Amino acid sequence: MTSSIWTEKYRPSTFDEIKGQQDIVEKIRAFVKTKSMPHLLFSGPAGVGKTTLSLVIAKQLFGENWRQNVLELNASDERGIDVVRVKVKDFARTKALGDVPFKIIILDESDALTKEAQQALRRTMENYTKTARFILLANYSSKILDPIQSRCAIFRFKPLAAEEIYQVIDKVAKEEGLAISPEVQQALYEVCDGDCRRLENVLQSCAVLSKTITSELVFSMASVAKPKEVNEVLSLAVKGNFLESRKKLLSLMLDYGLAGLDIIKQIQKEIWNLKIEDKKKVELLDKCGEVEFRMVEGSDEYVQLESFLAYVVLVGMR
Repeated sequence: MTSSIWTEKYRPSTFDEIKGQQDIVEKIRAFVKTKSMPHLLFSGPAGVGKTTLSLVIAKQLFGENWRQNVLELNASDERGIDVVRVKVKDFARTKALGDVPFKIIILDESDALTKEAQQALRRTMENYTKTARFILLANYSSKILDPIQSRCAIFRFKPLAAEEIYQVIDKVAKEEGLAISPEVQQALYEVCDGDCRRLENVLQSCAVLSKTITSELVFSMASVAKPKEVNEVLSLAVKGNFLESRKKLLSLMLDYGLAGLDIIKQIQKEIWNLKIEDKKKVELLDKCGEVEFRMVEGSDEYVQLESFLAYVVLVGMR
């Protein structure tokens, strides 16, 4: 994902500045302190600090010379076998500058590497252990070959907690002179869902329009419907008012420019907030999953959403 100007501006350069992932940071700090570390595999959702921590490792190990000792590749752009055989191998076989005995190769989105490229990477990791360390970043570690996983220390990142997101918001608001109320902080956390990069993108977009950030502006810039409005759609359907529910849903999709997959994910979250018995909530979640699958397979999103609302009406009438 492309980073915003703010994402680069507020990217930490020391371990102490990193928000969240404290258990992982402490272990990595110990590796850096001894200037000895294994190959690393960082896996987890987008925007939770995998790339940031990789760059902090490089800066802390090499200081001002870190750029000369680090090769950073995005495997989703360059994911063929030639990249591993030429670029990676040529960089790995040369000695590092400074007193650290190895260079660092950061492979972002390494789960996008082809199987052939991963096989070549496996041999490269073996052959150049003395002169290079690999940091593989992946959203899904299951897409990395087992032989590569066994050569790495694996660290699994989790989405940032609300308190950690609020700390980032406070820092950005102070630096940029933004007025952000606790209610707006909650709205920002809801739209970013623990993804710090998305948070900074949304904040930057909002700040261009106004220094006083409102919940309406946040939901509008994030192209997300307000949870309260999604809840109203479902509540109307549960009460048996199908036509009003359908009208409200279509209005939401048009106002916020939402696709069917966007709205079904928000519906899935709001089902738990409905005032119906738990057994019915489980039934609705099951149906929600079925509708989402049909949309992914190419079904008409409006037909599928109407069928879902009709099902909600039937469940509510029982």
